[in-house]
Amino acid sequence: MAGSRKYTERDNPRELFKNLYAKATALGLSEKDWKKLDALRDIRKGTAKKPFVVRVVEKVCLFTLILCAVLLFIIVTEWPVSNNKLLFVWFKVQDLDPYHEQCLVEMSESISDYVRPPVDCSFCEGVTQIDRITNITREQFEAKYAYSGRPVVVEGSTANWTAMNVFSFKFFKKIYSEDSPSLVNSDTNCQFFPYATSFENLGEVFNMSEERALMKDGFEPWYIGWGNCDFSAANILRKHYHRPEFLPVDSESSKTDWIFMGSPGHGAYLHIDNVDLMSWQAQITSSKRWLLEPPPECYYKCVHSMSTVVSPGEIIIVDTNKWYHSTLVVGKDVSICIGSEYD
Repeated sequence: MAGSRKYTERDNPRELFKNLYAKATALGLSEKDWKKLDALRDIRKGTAKKPFVVRVVEKVCLFTLILCAVLLFIIVTEWPVSNNKLLFVWFKVQDLDPYHEQCLVEMSESISDYVRPPVDCSFCEGVTQIDRITNITREQFEAKYAYSGRPVVVEGSTANWTAMNVFSFKFFKKIYSEDSPSLVNSDTNCQFFPYATSFENLGEVFNMSEERALMKDGFEPWYIGWGNCDFSAANILRKHYHRPEFLPVDSESSKTDWIFMGSPGHGAYLHIDNVDLMSWQAQITSSKRWLLEPPPECYYKCVHSMSTVVSPGEIIIVDTNKWYHSTLVVGKDVSICIGSEYD
């Protein structure tokens, strides 16, 4: 055609389209008319198509976003399943015991006190002292103390325990000897309470100098506690003590042994536990003073504080989830206690 132009590869498609668009607009073609053109829609589809990898990534991101939104909704509303059940399932998937695993991030005592739910003060109303009893039967214990929250010291319940003559700092140091499986397992998987000491684990405790362990003059006092979750160590310990006979027949004890050990002049600061069950603690060596206080919401309904000294051979039963409690070793020797929880 005369006057027609030959297009070469040098022509820029973008510039050609601009020129075509300008001519069409000059001829009166509107934006709506442009959108009706099949050729233009085909061009847009062809240029808008994204690579396969990009499309896959976008879909994965969208699925992840939806999943996070759903989980956030469940966590906030606890519907259709509670957060406790979610955590239980997660622990089971990881093949972990949800009742005896350490927290990933420990909540400080000051924070946990503020978020603690209030308790029914009936457990401490009318309680003015820590009772002391001897030769109590299972039926008597269950009727008055087992689940009432009322603290009590039971005398003479460890008479047939060989632990009274066997347990010592050296005895436990032998069980948790350096590089032993029990020590490695305990330091890795079990809870440890350094209280106001610089110890970070049991390995450091049983590596302290003999002078400090035996409270030689000039060495600062120490007090620690730990939950033994090592089966081999538990088998050794339970050869020398057993479940208190006054506990209800149908109650079960925790699989964890709780051991507390320290020198005179030291103990646990005032705190409240989060173990869900009632606790018993047997005094093996030395003596320890217990101070109990009700939670703040019960100050106007219950006595402000009670105390008692627990001596070797005596077992104290306290609901440490309700009673704030502190301890102080008041004997002349290293204090050793062992205990557990029961339902």
